[in-house]
Amino acid sequence: MQRYFIYLAYDGTAYHGWQVQPNGNSVQAELQNALSILLRHPVEVVGAGRTDAGVHARMMVAHFDFNAPVDEAQLTYKLNRLLPKDISVDKVAAVDSSMHARFSAVSRTYHYYVHARKDPFKRTISCFLHYDLDFETMNEAALYLLQVEDFGAFCKTHNDSKTTLCRVTRALWVQDDVDSWHFVITANRFLRNMVRAVVGTLIDVGRHRIDKEEFIKIVEGCNRTDAGESMPAHALFLENIEAAESLTSFYEEIEDLPKAKIVAKGDASEILKDIEENL
Repeated sequence: MQRYFIYLAYDGTAYHGWQVQPNGNSVQAELQNALSILLRHPVEVVGAGRTDAGVHARMMVAHFDFNAPVDEAQLTYKLNRLLPKDISVDKVAAVDSSMHARFSAVSRTYHYYVHARKDPFKRTISCFLHYDLDFETMNEAALYLLQVEDFGAFCKTHNDSKTTLCRVTRALWVQDDVDSWHFVITANRFLRNMVRAVVGTLIDVGRHRIDKEEFIKIVEGCNRTDAGESMPAHALFLENIEAAESLTSFYEEIEDLPKAKIVAKGDASEILKDIEENL
C-alpha cells in the first residue's frame, strides 16, 4: 500500500468547512469523490487540519493510501480538471508510509486579513473595518500569546475538546499597504474558532476598549465569554503547514507539553488521543 500526499488550495466560501458534513458540502467530500472516480475505487483522505465553514486555504495537505502505482503528474492534472473551480491541486507526491498529513504536521500558520477602506474586490477575502486601530499596541498585546500555554479563552464554547493547550510561536500584525493589514499566527495546533476569537480580542485592544493588562487577564482567565467576538470567517486563510520528517517529531511535541496541566484536565492517554483528533 503506497501513501500519497496531496497539496491543495481552496476558496472556502461555498463549503461547510474541510471535514465531511452530514448536511452540507465540504472540501474533503469533493476531493474524496474526485479521487474515487479517477482511481475507480473508494478513497478516503485525511487532512492536516480542519478549517471551519467559509475559511480558505492557500495550502492544505491531505493523504490517501492506494494499492497500485499512481502517475502523480497525471493524477494532479485530472484532479484539476474534475474538481470544482474553487479547489486546485498543486501536486500529488508519494511519501513514506510513516508520514501522516495530520500527525506529521508540526506547525500551522493562519492569516487574518482586514482593510480600512471600502473595496469591492476585497469584500470576500478581507474584513472591512470602519474604525481606526492602534496596531502598535495590538502587536504588543499579541506578543504575550507566545508565553501562553492554555488558550481556553479563545476556544469555542460547548466544545468536546479535553485540552486547550497550544504552543504559539508567532503572532503579529503586518501592514500590506496604507489601508490593509493581516494578522499572522503560527502554532503547533489550533482550537476550534481560536484564530477568529484571538483577532476579535486584539481588535478590542486596538480600539482601546481594553488595555494590554486586561488582555492578559482575559487570556489567563481561560473564559471564552470574557474574550472578544469571533470575527467573520471569510477573511481567514490557512497559509502554510510545516511537516516533520516522521511521526517522531509529532510525539516529541506531545512530550514537551506541560505534564501537570495535561493530567489535571483528564487521563493522559485520553488527552493524547484528543490532541491527535483535533490537530
